[in-house]
Amino acid sequence: MAKRAEPGRFITFEGLDGCGKSTQLEKLAGFLNQQGIEVITTREPGGTEIGERIRAVLLDSRTAGLDPHAEMALMFASRAQQIAQVILPALEAGKWVLCDRYTDSTEAYQGGGRQLGSEAVLRAHEVLCRGLWPDLTILMDSDVSSSVARARRRNRAAAHEESDENRFEKESHAFFTRVRNAYLEIARREPQRVAMVDARPSLDVVHPEIVRVVRERLSLR
Repeated sequence: MAKRAEPGRFITFEGLDGCGKSTQLEKLAGFLNQQGIEVITTREPGGTEIGERIRAVLLDSRTAGLDPHAEMALMFASRAQQIAQVILPALEAGKWVLCDRYTDSTEAYQGGGRQLGSEAVLRAHEVLCRGLWPDLTILMDSDVSSSVARARRRNRAAAHEESDENRFEKESHAFFTRVRNAYLEIARREPQRVAMVDARPSLDVVHPEIVRVVRERLSLR
């Protein structure tokens, strides 16, 4: 009888736009691969064909009039599809899943930034995400001004591409301050799951710190 694979691990990366989390996620995936761990990398919103279509609606600057409740619902629609199609099958097969954003982003951006509150987000999560939470969340903390400026530079550099993903970067400084404060509150509320990492040093300084956190929190040798 074939031995059932050990369940995989689920790690998410969170933080303000422009904090470098996508780059650090890929660097961690490379490290884990070197340890002989099979890794799946994905992102939210997106990660599936359906999710990527939802992402195009959510992040397009032409959808600036999207109601905050509709915005939250679309975030969860993409997430529910990805959980069913990508995340749960990978975890059940013993793979590690690294995801760029998850429900913490919704709590920070829609709950905090859009001022919908945490309760609505957490209730939707329990219903639509089957109560699935990461084993570890890396929260890359950075100051609002530098992160948003970096995100805006990134989108200007990609302006020649067909995709337009700068709707959130057009928000105010006050909006992103609320987002960061919501992230900090999540970290205070769930210290066993959320590990805060200073995203401001260079990539080569931040990466070893993330590896250290993963080793300690997930007992990775």
